[in-house]
Amino acid sequence: MIRIAFEPFHPARETEAYSATAENAGAVVSFLGKVRGDVDGSINGLLLEHYPGLTEQSMTAISERACARWDITEPLIIHRVGALALNEPIVLVCVAACHRREAFVAADFIMDYLKTEALFWKKELRHSGDAWIEPRSNDYDDAKRWREEG
Repeated sequence: MIRIAFEPFHPARETEAYSATAENAGAVVSFLGKVRGDVDGSINGLLLEHYPGLTEQSMTAISERACARWDITEPLIIHRVGALALNEPIVLVCVAACHRREAFVAADFIMDYLKTEALFWKKELRHSGDAWIEPRSNDYDDAKRWREEG
């Protein structure tokens, strides 16, 4: 269940609806990513762009890799695009499994690959001038560990 959201979504409602469909799961894990500011208050928002069709394909491939690796139900991945204000939800990942460990690990895997392989472009909206941002080296290190683990 992959969705690009052009408007704000309601994480609690989405998580509750997903959880209701995962009837045989003993665990549902969700991760919510939000637009963060910075210490000095120079960021006032975020702009996310995507490549229609290809972005969804990249997200689907990540979801399928998680499903092939762990015994989970089909994850829910919602990702915003467009202009977002501080504190607005950017991404929601929900994963259901029989046991909590698989759900936690699969959600972590999905987020690591969304940060580095999904086709999104991010621009920080700053008071001093907007700036495109790339994934941090830590993001690539996080994704790399999954390749090393098998």
